[in-house]
Amino acid sequence: MKIAIAALSDQEDSEISQQAGRSPFYLIFENGTLVETIKNPFRMGGGGAGFGVAKVLKDKKVELVIAGAFGPNMESAMSSYGINFKEKTGTVKDAL
Repeated sequence: MKIAIAALSDQEDSEISQQAGRSPFYLIFENGTLVETIKNPFRMGGGGAGFGVAKVLKDKKVELVIAGAFGPNMESAMSSYGINFKEKTGTVKDAL
């Protein structure tokens, strides 16, 4: 299973980002192993970050996204793509 975790840094011991759409990084894990780190291109700028991030994660074939909180636009986009999501706090390692 591919899991993307919103993170404040590109390290596995990072804190989980509280803002899914504006998270600085996404760490993507497959079967518990870090396979990719993405610097969020939608972190800054106008609206639509949640939609953009959801599309990127769909294209990466992510099945579950973990973040501190999700906005309604990102929740809607992920639901339409069939991506599950869960709100958690703590570190990326703890969430795995």
